[in-house]
Amino acid sequence: MCFRPMEISAKRRAPFLRKVVSAKKPTSRDPRFDDLSGEYKPEIFVETYKFINDIKQREKEIVKKQLKRMKPTNVQKKEKLQFLLKRMENQERARKSQEEQRERELQFKRQQRERASQGDRPFFLKNSEKKKLQLAEKYQELKKTGKLDNFLSKKRKRNAGKDRRKLPPRELQSQSFQGH
Repeated sequence: MCFRPMEISAKRRAPFLRKVVSAKKPTSRDPRFDDLSGEYKPEIFVETYKFINDIKQREKEIVKKQLKRMKPTNVQKKEKLQFLLKRMENQERARKSQEEQRERELQFKRQQRERASQGDRPFFLKNSEKKKLQLAEKYQELKKTGKLDNFLSKKRKRNAGKDRRKLPPRELQSQSFQGH
């Protein structure tokens, strides 16, 4: 005797309260927006994944060694390695500046807590004021290293180029002055 599933005629309507076993759909979770993953705290993240910076540093050293051993005939590969090295250095610089920024913010928060414990009302910096302080700090750093003049001259050139682009072309300028 073989057991086959029961056949139901298509002519008859399905019962109104038919019991159907529903299969649970797998729900996907995005850890960035899900509360179950916890709250993102950059300090903890940096501390947990500190080992990655060591790995990146070792990789940078390997690329430097490969560049030194590179033969001058292989220009394309040498350019690739130089580009990679520059990118690694830029990433390192950006990471360090973010770390310094985070440290400054923590220092400011500590000062605020200290003032609040003494009875003063805390004040909060606007983003524009934060940017001004950051810029002032950058200028101080450039002044210490002696690169301020170079930086300012490049900035002047960049701004002059932007201003020149906003002006109408020279032919139009000369025509407009002759007509008046």
